[in-house]
Amino acid sequence: MSATVAMILALAVGTYAFRLVGPMLHGRVELPERVQELLGAGAVVLLVALLATGALTESGGFAGWARPAGVLVGAVLAWRRAPFVVVVLGAAAATAVLRAVGVA
Repeated sequence: MSATVAMILALAVGTYAFRLVGPMLHGRVELPERVQELLGAGAVVLLVALLATGALTESGGFAGWARPAGVLVGAVLAWRRAPFVVVVLGAAAATAVLRAVGVA
């Protein structure tokens, strides 16, 4: 067995075990309220970091102003509770228009 196949199998078993532990421990382990708050805040921080990285960087450098502007348009549309399709198309259109007029 090659190292690649062994690694794939190890990751598959680990993923299955990780998913199995949740239902098995449900109701047996109680987390303090403060830990639950911190876990919720941590999830938000990770998502914002992922969004910022995807919106602001490309190939290790600044992505230009068109992409962050498109993300901002999408964020405003989502905040105004526009349908998901409108949010995605609005963000893409704003980015495309800015790139078409020369804003990189």
